[in-house]
Amino acid sequence: MQKLNFAEAVDEIVRGDGRYDRDAYYFVREGLDFTIKMLKKDTRGAGRHVSGQELLDGLRRYALDQFGPMSKTVFGYWGIKQCEDFGEIVFQMVDKGILGKTEQDTREDFKGGYDFDEAFVKPYQPAPGARSRRPAKGAAAGTDRYHSVPTRSSDTRKLSGGAN
Repeated sequence: MQKLNFAEAVDEIVRGDGRYDRDAYYFVREGLDFTIKMLKKDTRGAGRHVSGQELLDGLRRYALDQFGPMSKTVFGYWGIKQCEDFGEIVFQMVDKGILGKTEQDTREDFKGGYDFDEAFVKPYQPAPGARSRRPAKGAAAGTDRYHSVPTRSSDTRKLSGGAN
């Protein structure tokens, strides 16, 4: 039996188990690469095994880097609602031979990793007591950011195709 490449393996997984969007598998693979680089930088050591909790932290950081305040929305679109979903994706890729694991690695390693609202929504909410950036009542809307720029009538004719 010929070994499948990543794209073929993901297509086969998605055909057999449609819980997660195809892009979710690519994200987890890229997030694993991000996590490995992050851990190498932090530990200054050679490559090593990444635990489920380390991967969850790396996926969280990678998502915030890539999608910012849209992270939770993107994950929801892909079918990912909680950390356990990352574990399912990882172990589906393990079953296809895309990723490796140790004897100690289990799906349970991904349980209760973090709350998605705390991880992906809260960092973008204003701090309690923070002042609003909206204009005060009665203030001219938009005067602090946008203003009209007077143009010469000849410039307007040139832009609109009119003759001078």
